[in-house]
Amino acid sequence: MCELDTLRDVIRGFSPAWFTVSMGTGIVSMLLYGFPYEWSPLKYIAMGIALLDLLTFVVTLVLFTWRLVQYRDFFNILLHPQMSMSLGAAPMAFTTLITSIVTILAPYEVAWMPTLALVLWCINIVFAVLSFLAIPFLVTSHQKHAFENVNATLLLPVVPTVVTSSAGALVASVHSGTTAVAVVLISYALWAIGVGISLMLLTFYVVRLVLHKLPPPDTIISAFIPLGVLGQASYAIQLMGVQALRVFPDGLSQMTYLGEVLHDLGFFIGFLFWSLAVWWLAHAIYSVLYTRFHGPVPFNLGWWTLIFPTGSFISSSTKLWYLTGYTFFRVLVSIMSVGVITLWIFVTLNTIRYAWTGELLKPINIRHLELHTYSENKDIQNPEQQV
Repeated sequence: MCELDTLRDVIRGFSPAWFTVSMGTGIVSMLLYGFPYEWSPLKYIAMGIALLDLLTFVVTLVLFTWRLVQYRDFFNILLHPQMSMSLGAAPMAFTTLITSIVTILAPYEVAWMPTLALVLWCINIVFAVLSFLAIPFLVTSHQKHAFENVNATLLLPVVPTVVTSSAGALVASVHSGTTAVAVVLISYALWAIGVGISLMLLTFYVVRLVLHKLPPPDTIISAFIPLGVLGQASYAIQLMGVQALRVFPDGLSQMTYLGEVLHDLGFFIGFLFWSLAVWWLAHAIYSVLYTRFHGPVPFNLGWWTLIFPTGSFISSSTKLWYLTGYTFFRVLVSIMSVGVITLWIFVTLNTIRYAWTGELLKPINIRHLELHTYSENKDIQNPEQQV
């Protein structure tokens, strides 16, 4: 590396935003595995990418944990108005591993897989809820945000509950009885919490766009994040509806038609969220093209927010295809999957390139973090000096 002298520099410059690499890699493996047009090698390629996702997550977790242990700056990260948002990427990256385990291993009827998936899902709930509760509280109590500088990354700590709900539906599919019922009910609760707050934040973000226009070039790719929220909301509610139809007639016998109602509502509400996501997709594409037309868009880890949100929209479209059988959705999924996989290759190669040169791991970013946090702590400790 030409910019970084030692491994110490690498660790010091390692941020939680690196978990978005695992998120993007995981969603790509699932897109390949569920590609609408059958070609047997795709399944094996998807399995290979799923293993790459596992490796990426483990390496990221080890390096980030190493950084926290060595520099003991987790509190500083929590107070940082941008870096703290990326902490929400960790439980979402973990969710892609759970999804891969259930999707890939279920056809082989591996005896220990359902238990493993359930345990991992329960662990992920803890971190998703912590992200959902802790970071928004710090946003409203300790962090300093200028309205004109706010971007869609404000959604990242909230989305994990929605993503975990979709994984919960998959976990429920390999269980039965009271376990499946409990998993589905918890998934609905997680979905309601995450979607409700996300819609509030989306409204806030739209007002910011109206008053202060598009984000700057270095954060313009974050315009795709709302697409991920809506895509996951649509995908999860459809998955949960399918499982509700399967488990509720027996699990909640006193509510005879609940499963049927939730199944039908899952499709209808999922389609509504998908439709809203179409507008955000068009807006995000326009925003990036408009910004690029007026100047360069620098590469950074934020480019990974192209992959997972768009992949979530495709997953929602895939489920709509399964439920309706419409060729339109099948063709749309195929075209967009090829596009996202191409983008994933491009972003992966550039990530390797700029990580090797040190551009994505500059310790100077941490010095900015330290100065920012020191200033905030000073304000908190001396509130009487604030105007």
